[in-house]
Parts: sequence; structure tokens; C-alpha cells
Amino acid sequence: MLVLLGFAMIAVFMVLIMTKKLTPVLALIIVPTVFGLFAGAGLGIGDMVLDSMKSMTSTAALLMFAIIYFGLMIDVGLFDPLVKFILRKLGNDPAKVVLGTAILAAAVSLDGDGSTTFILTTAAMLPVYLRLKMSPVVLTCVAGLANGTMNILPWGGPTARAATALKLDVNDVFVPMIPSLIAGLVVVFAFSWLLGLQERNRLRATAPEIWGVPDTAEEFDGGTAAPSAGTGRTVSRTPATGSPAVLSPEGSSVAVLERTETLVDDHDSAMADTALDPNRSTLRPKLFWFNLGLTVAVMVMLVADLVPLPFVFMVGSAIALVVNFPKVKEQGAQLIAHAPSIVAVVSMVMAAAVLTGVLKGTGMVEAMSAWLVQIIPSDMGPFMAVITGVLSIPMTFFMSNDAFYFGVLPVLSETAAHYGVSAAEMARASITGQPFHLQSPLVPAILLLVSLAKVDLGDHHKKVLWRTAVISLVMLGVGMLTGAIGIG
Repeated sequence: MLVLLGFAMIAVFMVLIMTKKLTPVLALIIVPTVFGLFAGAGLGIGDMVLDSMKSMTSTAALLMFAIIYFGLMIDVGLFDPLVKFILRKLGNDPAKVVLGTAILAAAVSLDGDGSTTFILTTAAMLPVYLRLKMSPVVLTCVAGLANGTMNILPWGGPTARAATALKLDVNDVFVPMIPSLIAGLVVVFAFSWLLGLQERNRLRATAPEIWGVPDTAEEFDGGTAAPSAGTGRTVSRTPATGSPAVLSPEGSSVAVLERTETLVDDHDSAMADTALDPNRSTLRPKLFWFNLGLTVAVMVMLVADLVPLPFVFMVGSAIALVVNFPKVKEQGAQLIAHAPSIVAVVSMVMAAAVLTGVLKGTGMVEAMSAWLVQIIPSDMGPFMAVITGVLSIPMTFFMSNDAFYFGVLPVLSETAAHYGVSAAEMARASITGQPFHLQSPLVPAILLLVSLAKVDLGDHHKKVLWRTAVISLVMLGVGMLTGAIGIG
């Protein structure tokens, strides 16, 4: 019964958020509560949730003050020069912008921390997406793909957990999986390019007067005109701004179309409402170098891990507020301005404690794990590594990495040993599901990503889940081809 309730709970939750019948926060609270009561939790369900919530308070604090800090930095204009540099290098081609997003996210993921990756990637790229009227869902999808694939790095967490659980050297687990990692990244970049092409086509279809123009750069240099396909007009870029100007057949300018509109309410000053408006009142150009130095110092502290990360962002946010907005009223206004993003992400983290608390407190996780081990036929024993790789995709999505690697993997590995499958092969197979795992609502970093980009979690899942499943299967397949994951 616990197995049935556990899988049913996950299925109902996913359906409700992907069909937008409930917001993720409400679904995380209501669905586990109902199923937990059916599982016999009774009045003890409150203690289960609070026990789970205790472990999430530091995460909630980190996300809260990280949103405040980077929201402030965007508001004061720290990232404006970076956005202009990116646009100069990538141009206004959505395909190049999306591919650049993937490369940036993969590079930043080398530090092994998902939250840092998503903070930096969103801060750098979201204003570009909004300026070019691209969908922020594409940004979250690509960032999630890149970070999830890179999560198998030894210092990322899952690989170390797998090695520790099976008493192996981390290098013995990771090094043979390098070809799989490379293959996974190739697929990530391919998906990113295709998503960029889709965005390019969508924008040309929805705004042909802006995007329905030739791609050759030389046609636009110096503001020279070029005929717009399918129209009797010519299109040029104004020398001053580089923005397309629609010209009449006679050549007189009838409109200059800027790409500075945002996809959000102009009255919302939360993190996503940063349309690179050069006249916004929060700009602090004279404090650029101070803000840059402060941000570098915060990043150094993140990597050095000398003090808890929530405290780093608390202090950083306090300093940034005092220096950039010395008046008390301005400080209060800035905190209120970023409240929508803060409430969205912190409430989701706290709500996730209901799901994890019910899963663990009612014994659903243990029952589901034991059931999966039992249903594997004995004649499939030699394929235990492959089976483990496939199981890691859904199982790490609805349970924590600790629960899977310390609770499920040792049992599967013990079974596999009877069929000649080594513990190292089991460990390698178990980490191939990480691209899918990173999209779970139980992962705080992904909640931060969708909150910063103001993207609905269900929309993110619809675009990212099948792609991460493909990447996980490709990594598993390459592991089998190279012999890193064998058959007993």
C-alpha cells in the first residue's frame, strides 16, 4: 500500500503542476498531506514535516538573501556592461544567445554548486533574454540541462555519495565516466542550438517587422538598408542603437522598433524586471567598481567556503544596501521591490518539506525502494548496472540523493555482486540520472532558478524533463560502449 501511495502521490503532484491545476507551492502542501493521511500518518504528520523543514532553513536563508543581493546588483547596473558585451559577441541571434547560455552555465558549473551556477547564469543572461523578447523558459531549460549534466563532477556531490556508499575511490568512479560526460555535454549543446533556432523562428513569426530580416551582418553595417523578405519594405539598423528601423519603399523612416520591452509588469521591480533601462532610478554608475569588488569578494567566499553561504549573502546584501541606498526609505523600498521573488522561492522550499517529510516519515521511500529491488527478475541480474542507471532517472527525481545513494544503491549493488557486476560499475551507472535529478522540485537550486527567471515550474518541466531523460540515457549508453558500465 505504501508503494502504491508513494508512486501515486508523485504522479498526482506532477500532473497537477504540469497542467497548471495548482501552483507548485500548493501542490507541494496539499498532495502530500492528503496521501500522508491515507498512509496513516495521523496527527504525527505535523512532526514529520517540521523535522524535514529544520534541514531546509539554511537553504531558505541562502536563497532569500542571494535573491536580494543579485537583485540589487542588477538594479544598480552592475551587469549592464556584461550584457552589452554579450550582445556584441553573440549578436542578436537567439540561437547564439541560447548556445552561449549553455556554455556559460556549463563553465560556471565547474564549481560544483547549482545555486551559484543559476544565480550567475540568470543574472548575466536574463536581461539579454528580456531585451530580445526571448522566452525565459528556454533560459531555465538550458541552464538546467548544463548544470544537471555537470553534476557528476567528483566535487558536485552525487559521485562522492556513490563512492562513499560503496566504499570506493572517487576517481575510480568518475574518470571512466569522462567520455559519458563529454557525450552528455554534446547533447546539451545540440539541444541548446535547436532551442535557439526555435526561438529565432518564433520571434520571426510573431514580430516579422523586427526579426524577419536577413542574417548577414554586412547588410546592416553602418545602417545600410536591405530588403525585408516577403515585404515591399526595406529594413536597416540605425547607426546609433543598432535597432531595426522599418523604412517605407521610398526610404523614409516610419518607425524605429526598439527591443527593450520586458515580458513582465513595468510596476514590478523584482529581479526579473530589469529591462536594461538606462534611465532607471536605481542605477548607481559611480559605484560600479565598488559593487564589482563586493561581488567578486562574495564569489571568492562562495568558492572558499570559509563561512556558511547564507551568512555570506546576508552580509553582502547589507553592505550593498547601505552603500547604494543610504536612506532608510530607499532600503525599505528595495526590500519590498524584491519581495515577490523572495516569497516565491522561500515558500516553495518550505512547502517541499511537506513532500520530503511525508515520504520519509510514512516509510514510503523505504517501501518504494524495497519494492523496486524485489521486482527485478533473477535472470536480469547480469544487467543490474544498466537497470540501476535507468532506475536512477526517476528515483533520484522523487527522493533525495542521500536517500538513493545511501539507502537504495547499496542494496542494488549487493544484489549485483552475485552476478559479477562490480561495485564501481554500479556506482558509475547510478550517477547517470543526475541530469534528470536536478530538475526535481526537491532540489532547492532549481527552485531558485525558476524563481529568479519568473518561470512556472510546470512550464520548465514540460520543456526540460524529456530532454534530461535523453541526456541521462545517452550518458548511460556511452558508459556501456566504453566499458565503464558493463554487463555481468
